[in-house]
Amino acid sequence: MQKRWSYKPLPDEAKTAQLAKDLNINTAITALLVQRGVDSYEQAKHFFRPSLQDLHNPFLMKDMDKAVARLEEAIFRREKIMVYGDYDVDGTTSVAVLYGFLRKFYTNLEYYTPDRNTEGYGISEQGIKWGYDQNVKLIIALDCGIKAQEKIAYAKNLGVDFIICDHHRPDKDNLPLAVAVLDPKRDDCPYPYKELSGCGIGFKFLQAFCINNNIPLEKLYDFLDLVAVSIGADIVPMNGENRILAYYGLKKLNANPRTGLKAIIETAGLKRPLEVSSIVFGIAPRINASGRITHARQAIELLLCDDYTKAATLALQANNTNEQRRDFDVNITQEAFEMIELQSQDKQTHLATIIYKEDWHKGVIGIVASRCIDKYYRPTIVLTSSNNKITGSARSIQGFDIYEALEYCADVLEQYGGHTHAAGLTLSYEQLPAFKSKFQQIVAEKITAEILTPTLNIDLLLNLDWISFKFLSVLKQMQPFGPENMTPVFASEEVVADSVIKTIKGEHIKMFVKQQGSHRTVEAVGFGLAHHYEQIATGKPFKIAYQIVENEYKGRVSLQLMLKDIQFYA
Repeated sequence: MQKRWSYKPLPDEAKTAQLAKDLNINTAITALLVQRGVDSYEQAKHFFRPSLQDLHNPFLMKDMDKAVARLEEAIFRREKIMVYGDYDVDGTTSVAVLYGFLRKFYTNLEYYTPDRNTEGYGISEQGIKWGYDQNVKLIIALDCGIKAQEKIAYAKNLGVDFIICDHHRPDKDNLPLAVAVLDPKRDDCPYPYKELSGCGIGFKFLQAFCINNNIPLEKLYDFLDLVAVSIGADIVPMNGENRILAYYGLKKLNANPRTGLKAIIETAGLKRPLEVSSIVFGIAPRINASGRITHARQAIELLLCDDYTKAATLALQANNTNEQRRDFDVNITQEAFEMIELQSQDKQTHLATIIYKEDWHKGVIGIVASRCIDKYYRPTIVLTSSNNKITGSARSIQGFDIYEALEYCADVLEQYGGHTHAAGLTLSYEQLPAFKSKFQQIVAEKITAEILTPTLNIDLLLNLDWISFKFLSVLKQMQPFGPENMTPVFASEEVVADSVIKTIKGEHIKMFVKQQGSHRTVEAVGFGLAHHYEQIATGKPFKIAYQIVENEYKGRVSLQLMLKDIQFYA
């Protein structure tokens, strides 16, 4: 698929030069920093050396005082507390943090996570009723609840209180009648950082509880490995507090992870040092698999496990469940692609994808939607049947707000919620034609040809001669990478292939490249770029977009360019 290269604006030269002088590093690095809003020595110090001291006062969050007071009251009265979390990684890590921390000094606790197939996303009446039957007086909802007005009213009638810790967008002027609603995205919430994960909100709640009760914060920091997993898996911005929490969480994940995470890491054979990509592609799928295929309670049991022998058994089960999830994923994705190819003949549906098959596994349709985005690059909704309803996962592309589009279709939906790029929805069978029509209409109104062209964001134009181990060493210190602080992508012009060039399995390309006028060569690998082989082999110059990595082979470490795209001169 052809990509549009979008070069970030070059920052102010004077700022870049001054910062390079102050930090004694390459101007290319300081240009990256200034692009990311780091333009002074003091800001750079905080960026390269994040500090837990820089976390905001949790009591700045609206309703935090009420939430802490209600938790303290429950503990004082010896009431039973239920920790309720969603079934994805953010939800299960949230439960593990809150339940795991509270159980250290309070035992009248339960935890609960809904069944994806029988209860669906978020707060369920079944979950509330189960808690009520267990004599629960307080439910703490994590990574869900912000739109559960009816369910929380139901709980209130039963005499069960709710504290909500959520990070999804709330309905305007229609918050649930909970004792406290912790969500920085509330219009009336003055909290300075808005992009915490659901687990991050739970962490802030416990931070406030610790401060109010003179509990050393170090006891809470012991759970930062789980918070880091939630941040990486939920793909929230890697700036502000998220960056601080992820930085220290990754440190713990590498040095001394909790027993359950250690078992996952070793069962998956993940190499250290672990990075955000290790979470996204290694740890998260194994935690997610139980919620997708069996029940998320298995994942929470693993994350809370203190016995390594038992944890290793549970981690192996998670690994096997993830393999099963992959099989579902592959088969359903193939069916989805075939349906899209048939749909593509209809010009009215070419701007967005809506596909439905009643027997698709509910647990993998979100992954399938993402695969469809990768191949066809347009807003995508994948639907299936569950509990006599149609349920689905929506995924979007850069520049198109999928949540806003669902908001426009609210009158034909029974339930929806999520973020700009990912959301979930439920509707009746009868409303499917109306929903399809309305969704396609809003897409046609809002989307442009430019949005429908995949964009490759390029940070800087770079001379290949500047690339060195020292350069890469400083780049690594900009970690952890994620949205708003992505791994830098560079471009180099007037590049030619040196004598070594080959294709791998007919799909990938490997070569040594150099810029005209220079003798310095660098190894480059391009996955899925073998179709450019013939043009490269002509010896004519071209442009490359890439990331810089270290490659280790037979004990030898070398620099390597991971090619993102290749462009040729007209």
